[in-house]
Amino acid sequence: MDDRHVLEFLQLNLEDVNSALSTVVEGDTPAQLYEPARYILASSGKRFRAQLVLAASSIFEGSREVALKAAVAVEVFHLFTLVHDDIMDRSDSRRGIATIHAKWDEPTAILTGDFLLGRASEILLAYPDDRLRRVLDRFSNTVRILCEGQIRDMSFEQRDDVSLDEYLEMIDQKTSALLQTALVFGALTGPADSSHYTQLDLIGHHLGRAFQIQDDLLDLVADSSEWGKPIGGDLTSGKRSFLLLKALELERISGDRYFHEVQKSGGLDSSYLKEARLKMDDLGVTESARSSVILHSEAALSGINNLPAGTGKDALIALTEKMQRRLY
Repeated sequence: MDDRHVLEFLQLNLEDVNSALSTVVEGDTPAQLYEPARYILASSGKRFRAQLVLAASSIFEGSREVALKAAVAVEVFHLFTLVHDDIMDRSDSRRGIATIHAKWDEPTAILTGDFLLGRASEILLAYPDDRLRRVLDRFSNTVRILCEGQIRDMSFEQRDDVSLDEYLEMIDQKTSALLQTALVFGALTGPADSSHYTQLDLIGHHLGRAFQIQDDLLDLVADSSEWGKPIGGDLTSGKRSFLLLKALELERISGDRYFHEVQKSGGLDSSYLKEARLKMDDLGVTESARSSVILHSEAALSGINNLPAGTGKDALIALTEKMQRRLY
């Protein structure tokens, strides 16, 4: 792998996507809608999903012009989900800046999200006619799957019997589905065949699981200055994350009740976060989370290794390895 060439490819992708995102909002009026839309589009981000589109397109020698449009559409759609997630989670900050509903209000945030969803589908019209129906069908199915995952995630907060397997299935809907679609959208800019699409879906499945479990882990162990959210937010809110559900599972074996009481009381007082982290370490929860991230990352890499050689493949490998190592 030519590391310098891969880094240049990823940097060019990031610059092109950020530049294109700045043109997503074409109007100025009404300012009450377009100002918050521009605000969220200008927010910082690694553009991981957009990078997946462009890497997959490069693998199959697809149209860079169409792939860039698809990458922007995927990123715009992802931002839509974040805007609405922040409302449902009552989150006042993300990536170190105020969320739209906190900076403006909830109705404005809802409409901004709706606008972004509409723009994402509009941008996808850049695909040629012979691919467009498949693209839009995939997009609408992804919207449905993510909504199903979100409602399942919300329902978990009302239950005390959520299993780890149920949580992983929810991840498949809420996180993996968009990563799978990003890879397929990239492949659809070139001459990929059905076996390639199957392989990309499998890669996206494992990437999504690794990404979300890593996210859950970092919620407790990340560098707070870089994380952009309060450390331990999942535990203090009682959210059914991989860490809490794994802790409950291991407590059934050990006979401890610490995290069962955390779940029963609806969350943990932030003053006990250090104690909770030590208990998770003792139970083997944090190690289990790290092992799961490695397991799914390695499964994704195994699938990537079966793809055609080139810069795109090397970029996918680099993105996966970086995701596995991320600290925030």
